Amino acid sequence: MKKLLLIKEIYIEAFRNLGHWLLVKYFKAFAWFSFILLLIVLYAFFFRLSTGFPFD
Repeated sequence: MKKLLLIKEIYIEAFRNLGHWLLVKYFKAFAWFSFILLLIVLYAFFFRLSTGFPFD
């Protein structure tokens, strides 16, 4: 739980006093998009591991 709160604080601090509201919204959307893409990649990797895909 401590790590989750630390990540939340880092996320909030990253967007504090950033500037124009449109820029803030853009970077927040980009951060969530990147996080979702990372989750998709991890899912695909673990799916391949669980089905016995040969990594040659």
